[in-house]
Amino acid sequence: MNRYFQEVLDAHELIRHWLGHPDASVSVYNNLLERFSADFSMVTPSGSQLNYDTLASFFRNQRGARKGLEIEIENLQLINESPTAATVTYQERQQQPGHEASLRFSTAVFEVGNDSKILWRHLHETVL
Repeated sequence: MNRYFQEVLDAHELIRHWLGHPDASVSVYNNLLERFSADFSMVTPSGSQLNYDTLASFFRNQRGARKGLEIEIENLQLINESPTAATVTYQERQQQPGHEASLRFSTAVFEVGNDSKILWRHLHETVL
């Protein structure tokens, strides 16, 4: 599997675990945040803009807030790839027990650090 696709899947598994389990270990939070560039930016489905600090604060305050959350990722597509970056699109379905599912289309821009680690640089989400 493409390494950027795998990163999308791995990051969303951490997000699912952190948001969906009130007893999630702090190591999940730390592992999640290590995946984002210090220069990270995001446009949320509502049009708000986040940076790394606001993303970290959001996750810190949302531990277990979506008990039973399920996340499915599909239709991964590689838009562009170079030795130091890539752009990927995908669809994300989130659902909590007893709630209607939400579906969003996402475009993620990744950068590759000097240590070959993939970092999320930018994310734009649109509600479907």
